Amino acid sequence: MNAFDIAIQTWLVSIASSSVIFTHAVHAIADFYLAKGVIPLAILWAIWFRPGETLRWRREMVICILCAALIAFLLGRLLALTLPFRMRPIYDPNLHLSFSLPDTTGKFLRMWSSFPSDHAALWMAIAVGIFLVWRWVGVLAIIHCVVFVCLPRVYLGLHYPTDVIGGAVIGALCAWLLTRAPLRTRIAPLLVRFMEYRPAVGYMLAFLLFFELATMFDEPRVIAMSVIKAL
Repeated sequence: MNAFDIAIQTWLVSIASSSVIFTHAVHAIADFYLAKGVIPLAILWAIWFRPGETLRWRREMVICILCAALIAFLLGRLLALTLPFRMRPIYDPNLHLSFSLPDTTGKFLRMWSSFPSDHAALWMAIAVGIFLVWRWVGVLAIIHCVVFVCLPRVYLGLHYPTDVIGGAVIGALCAWLLTRAPLRTRIAPLLVRFMEYRPAVGYMLAFLLFFELATMFDEPRVIAMSVIKAL
């Protein structure tokens, strides 16, 4: 672990040992879907339905933001699988750090590399995308991502600081690239027209997608892990 990670991780562990109530609160925030992703996703719905002259452009942006989030999430998983394995801080005995509530974390995380954070990648992609559409709300969304998604995972020893920074950079770049006009005009108009002409099917599929995003694809990931173990 580099000096940057050591300094921040050690400082956060010292905070954890000083307040049991605060630690339980952080753990709750890290587990609650409402705290992590439901609010940013609700903002995307508000952007989609907000009336105004730029309605078509905003709907194209929402489509691209969702695509960016999915790509960032998949890219984070791909990098975690292909880069050298990095054990999560909470499981690394060489750190000689005592993290809070270690027995409540999912044991399957032992098999998942720590770098980069797919949580940070996905939710920062959405937060930056919101910023590109709705500036002041986007600033709040980015702050929300840092405070309620990134920092709790470092505090609880699920990631190193550089893990969440790396994930956040991946998410931000994906959001910026996919919302540029050359890509947006190729990807989004067809899907926007589909939502307008087939709203029953379109919004049904949108609900399913938003549910899986809000839950970070927990059930598909559990199924995938079960299949991998079976093989």
